[in-house]
Amino acid sequence: MSVREQIEGYIGDQSPAKREELRDLHRRILAISPDAKLWFLDGRNDAGKVVSNPNIGYGSETLSYAAGESRAFYKIGLSANTSGLSVYVMGLKDKTYLSRTYGARLGKAKVSGYCISFRSVKDVDLGVLEELVADALGPGPAGASS
Repeated sequence: MSVREQIEGYIGDQSPAKREELRDLHRRILAISPDAKLWFLDGRNDAGKVVSNPNIGYGSETLSYAAGESRAFYKIGLSANTSGLSVYVMGLKDKTYLSRTYGARLGKAKVSGYCISFRSVKDVDLGVLEELVADALGPGPAGASS
């Protein structure tokens, strides 16, 4: 199954309201960066154990770990969870960047070092969320990655 088919299956498996919100956010992210590499992570580790919610990923970067290892991964992740939706911005060096730059303007969202969580797209300013996505997916290392 292709990545696009996995993404469509994941979106289609959500409740009707969440399905429409995920589909809308997916379209918005693709409109910002139509050529971004797409990823789908089913939330399982190498042993097949569920360790996270499934994620749709966009873009590509190399993440480096403290032990010296590195791997290719997505720049932006999108996931449904029991309390709503989450957008992940990977590779942030400054864990205060999201809250300092976007937190006050996002609306009713919880902003952590690399994650923005919200109950519904109605709770967030989608223009600010699109600005954040464009920043993270933009050419080269954006402010979000440095």
